[in-house]
Amino acid sequence: METSEESMNADTQNGNSAEDQSPMTAVRKFLFERTFDDVMPEIVEEQEPEEEEPEEVIPTFSEEEVNAAREEGFAPVALGLTASTSFRNDIRTFASKNVIGMLPGSERADEYVMHTAHWDHLGRCTPAPDGDDICNGAVDNATGTAALVALAEAHAQAGPAKRSLVFLAVTAEESGLLGADYYAANPVFPLNQTVGGINMDAFLMAGAAKDVTVVGPGKSQLDEFLAAALKADGRVATDNPTPEAGFYYRSDHFPFAKQGVPMLYIDGGEDLVEGGREAGEAVSKDYRDNRYHGPKDEFDENWDWSGVMADLQLYYRLGRMMAMSTSWPNWVEGDEFRGIRDESCAATNAGC
Repeated sequence: METSEESMNADTQNGNSAEDQSPMTAVRKFLFERTFDDVMPEIVEEQEPEEEEPEEVIPTFSEEEVNAAREEGFAPVALGLTASTSFRNDIRTFASKNVIGMLPGSERADEYVMHTAHWDHLGRCTPAPDGDDICNGAVDNATGTAALVALAEAHAQAGPAKRSLVFLAVTAEESGLLGADYYAANPVFPLNQTVGGINMDAFLMAGAAKDVTVVGPGKSQLDEFLAAALKADGRVATDNPTPEAGFYYRSDHFPFAKQGVPMLYIDGGEDLVEGGREAGEAVSKDYRDNRYHGPKDEFDENWDWSGVMADLQLYYRLGRMMAMSTSWPNWVEGDEFRGIRDESCAATNAGC
């Protein structure tokens, strides 16, 4: 017993009574006095895992493969790459008008020769250094619009041609060929009775030239009319020096072409009578760099009109030849628009 008392006394002195050693006391301590810090897992705020940037893979090709890509008949090679893009449009609506006139033919009035030029320009635009922010479009395309009126007057004075001559001033070319697109979709005169046409867009004031620049050469049989008309003037046709710019698909003849109507698009030549090709290229570059689609495309009293007048005579001769002819020019075999014209001509009551 002494041993037990000593043991109890010792426990009491240590602050541990017998009650403290009971199972319930141990449970209470475990439940209510323990903080559980040693057993609870650490709570960490979850974060979205950062997406790793995919490593850019740049395809590499041997010199042999690169050289093969420069050869005619090269077959495309899969690069194993993807691309995504986006763009933003600011959209506005406006109303504008096409203007059309017609000189009836004397024999085949239901066959039409088309002349087109756009009368619109950009209006307000990026200011020039002097603060001028009005894009007048004197060359592009007040010159073409004036040519359209002058040609109509000349043909009227010459008397009726056998076919009808149509003069169409289209709107909103600078907004995406909208006026020409509208006419091609809603023609006043049937397109399968439209023989062909001539588009006039920006007569450059460079002076008389030995040539003309043909935009989209070799596409239709209208080239034969052009060759005959140039021969009468002692001039030649020069292919567009920058076909990669896609000018054939960027003016008002294009919506007609898409409907199968053969159209000529001719620019002034650069092989000038005075100064040759170097001088002509310099004039073209100066216009592109300093005036094209800018406030400084303005009328200049010092313009040299000699080249414009020669081109205007060429357009007159072309229109008259087509209007007096009985032929129906088509696109050359294999051209992208040939099938459309063939289908159009196969329709009932088609002129061609």
